[in-house]
Amino acid sequence: MSVDAATGPAGILVEAEEFDDLGGWAVDSQFELQMGSPYLLAHGLGRPVADASTTVAVPEAGTYRVWVRAKDWVPAHHPGRFTLAVGGTVLDTVLGANGRDWSWQDAGTVDLAAGPVRLVLHDLTGFDGRCDAIYLAPVGGPGDVAPPEGADETARAWRRRLRGLPEEPVEAGEFDLVVVGGGVTGAAATVSAARLGLRVALLHDRPHLGGNASVEVGLNPRGERGPVIDELSARTPDGDLHALRVIEAEPTASVFLQHTVYAVASDGDPATPRIVSVDARDARTGTERRFRAPLFVDCTGTAALGLHVGARTRFGRESVAEFGEGLAPERADDVHHGNTVFFRTRMADGPVEFPDVPWAVEVAKDFADLNGQLREPGVENGEGPVARRPGEVPDPTIRRRMLFPATHFWEYGQYLDPYTEGEHIRDHLLRAVYGTFSNVKTVEPATYAALELEWVAFVAARGEYRRYVGDHTLTEDDIRSHVDFPDAVVQNSGAFCLHYPRDEKYDFRLKDWKWDERDERPYDVPFRCLYSVNVPNLMMAGKHISVTHVAGSNTKFMGNGGQHAMATAAAAFLCRKYGTTPRGIHDAHLDELKALTNDVVNAKLPPASTQEQS
Repeated sequence: MSVDAATGPAGILVEAEEFDDLGGWAVDSQFELQMGSPYLLAHGLGRPVADASTTVAVPEAGTYRVWVRAKDWVPAHHPGRFTLAVGGTVLDTVLGANGRDWSWQDAGTVDLAAGPVRLVLHDLTGFDGRCDAIYLAPVGGPGDVAPPEGADETARAWRRRLRGLPEEPVEAGEFDLVVVGGGVTGAAATVSAARLGLRVALLHDRPHLGGNASVEVGLNPRGERGPVIDELSARTPDGDLHALRVIEAEPTASVFLQHTVYAVASDGDPATPRIVSVDARDARTGTERRFRAPLFVDCTGTAALGLHVGARTRFGRESVAEFGEGLAPERADDVHHGNTVFFRTRMADGPVEFPDVPWAVEVAKDFADLNGQLREPGVENGEGPVARRPGEVPDPTIRRRMLFPATHFWEYGQYLDPYTEGEHIRDHLLRAVYGTFSNVKTVEPATYAALELEWVAFVAARGEYRRYVGDHTLTEDDIRSHVDFPDAVVQNSGAFCLHYPRDEKYDFRLKDWKWDERDERPYDVPFRCLYSVNVPNLMMAGKHISVTHVAGSNTKFMGNGGQHAMATAAAAFLCRKYGTTPRGIHDAHLDELKALTNDVVNAKLPPASTQEQS
């Protein structure tokens, strides 16, 4: 089946994510808001992946200039090289090797006959070559110029025109509730709202539900659990969560996977904007859809909706003086938890070669410790091979707790902007893993001749981003003192888990880690932490609720976020029932909210039809 590429005097645009046969290449859409588009990634762990191919229709015979948008992700070394064949002719230009970030690369010209033409991407290295799109322009025609770069509206409009997509988003429908973000938190909000009889749309930017718990990452949800979280986070034999199957069983729930929200429309006073709709783009087809609802829940973990609409947020660490928190630093700063790339190694039956990776060793330096592996989805903190050079002994100054084989000790990006530098953060961690693996095999070649990389995630486990400001900001003392909030709707549990960047020698490793279990008792979370202080129809659940950095080091756990989510679902039901806002529910219907949330959390919901009549 051919790609539905738009043709005309300007040329033919082929989006790589629409290829008929992806071969061994993977669609990576997680950075499209920054670089402009989903792309194909040759994530072969050092072994070239199978070719990706597709067929396009050439309307007129002639000479065409071939432009390929690619990225040289380590410019001094060019590890992600690949070639393109057009109609059986392999172009001379090696792509991903021009020393530039995302850019359109002139790959030369080719003579084409009218009719079907096959395009083939051929990976040369297995080290994360990436192709965004291919543009065939008739030489000398109006389209024989470099295509527009970036992710701005000019570039978007150019792509829409060549793909034959409408200028305005397609109306996706009216819903009672729109949930953005399909991690464990978003899944819990969606299934709970649907079981209350609400028409709910879940928008998620990945192909799998679960976020940091998904099969793409693999963490086990910690914190407060319960029957709903257990139901959603049970795993299939291949490690995927049951969440999608559970939600799809609900007739009033609609799931839109691989849909990235890129715009939010609002009305009212700019200081207190009310969200009217959100626009999301389908990663595979480019189709843009508009979702309307009176209420929205942000479960992205990044405060994505709030940033689009001007919600008040916090970022970084508060000072000890601001809230009197014992675990806070003396001075406020913009430091935040970083991201982590998980991996797994194994011993093969025979020797396994691994290419020289000087570009990765640059990051890893002499680090040769592969502890902290993800054993399987849901089972982290696994031990791994450690190589020692002759005469080398463990550093006696290393804190004992830092010898624990923790997956999250591989962390980077704490001093960077996670919204604009996410791809760089992920790539730095890939280099750290590849370089450390190479060091282990190089330092003890006989011992680890058969060692191979079994799996390395290309989707990073995301740490802390911005946090919303609600009508109350939960603090360390609130949690330690078990404050009896009149609007307590759910309980959270677990330790304060604070990460301190970064190791003095290895910037991809934590310097220190605090795991403070307090008194090990659950504590209350007030409803005022779950809705925006200035966007009246926006609620939030998960790591970005209204908390300080210290308090958020506990509320961030996925099981805890699921509890927040179920409370927001109950609140959404009552908002529809009474025609009011979340703050209105807090002020006038708090007892009913608490009782309904208790039923949702404990899976004691009556049938949706009964709820509709109440």
